[in-house]
Amino acid sequence: MIKLSVNINKIATIRNSRGGKIPDVKKVAQDCESFGAQGITVHPRPDGRHIKYSDIYEIKPVIKTELNIEGYPSPEFVDLVMKIKPIQVTLVPDTPEALTSNHGWDVEANLKKLSELVEMFASKSIRTSLFVETDIKNIEFAAKTGTDRIELYTGPYAEKYDENREEAIAPFINAAQCAKQIGLGLNAGHDLSLQNLEYFATKIPWVDEVSIGHALICDALYYGLEKTISMYKECLR
Repeated sequence: MIKLSVNINKIATIRNSRGGKIPDVKKVAQDCESFGAQGITVHPRPDGRHIKYSDIYEIKPVIKTELNIEGYPSPEFVDLVMKIKPIQVTLVPDTPEALTSNHGWDVEANLKKLSELVEMFASKSIRTSLFVETDIKNIEFAAKTGTDRIELYTGPYAEKYDENREEAIAPFINAAQCAKQIGLGLNAGHDLSLQNLEYFATKIPWVDEVSIGHALICDALYYGLEKTISMYKECLR
């Protein structure tokens, strides 16, 4: 079964909009696990508009499954990861002003930098995943960094899904097959939802993990968090 990692950034966004400690981000992380999530994802950004570094220090001791920290590898971010020592770090090429992740790494252009980061994290037994698009050459360069996994940016899949799902999934199948053939683990994330997740998982069943936040938290407003997590896991069976 493909693992579900719940991104709890939006919970922190709600809290930050009012100040105080409601909703309790740490408790929500624990609840997600108790409701069946197999991992918790956080993506701190420089402006602290949702998850803050202080949240991650509080969350790490109570996580019983896997903590995945996403982010651009600024010096501050790298220092956080080396101190926290999560199970996984997912490196994204976001600029500080980015609203959300909307593209993957140009790995060839950043090969030296990414290779050094992978080696650094490996020295602390931290699994590394690189956020990439479906370009085959780029995925082959990702393997040269020594990374454990790649995470496919699924925004384009979600965008085209309603119009033509077979056409939407085709480049992702090719990319996933390439990753499998060269020995890379495979994650996926961005705009995956109850509408498009099952088809994605059916067509690429060897995905290790999906990371889902925005759509899942939105669905939880209607169905409740426990039922929503169960519904997403059902899409992955």
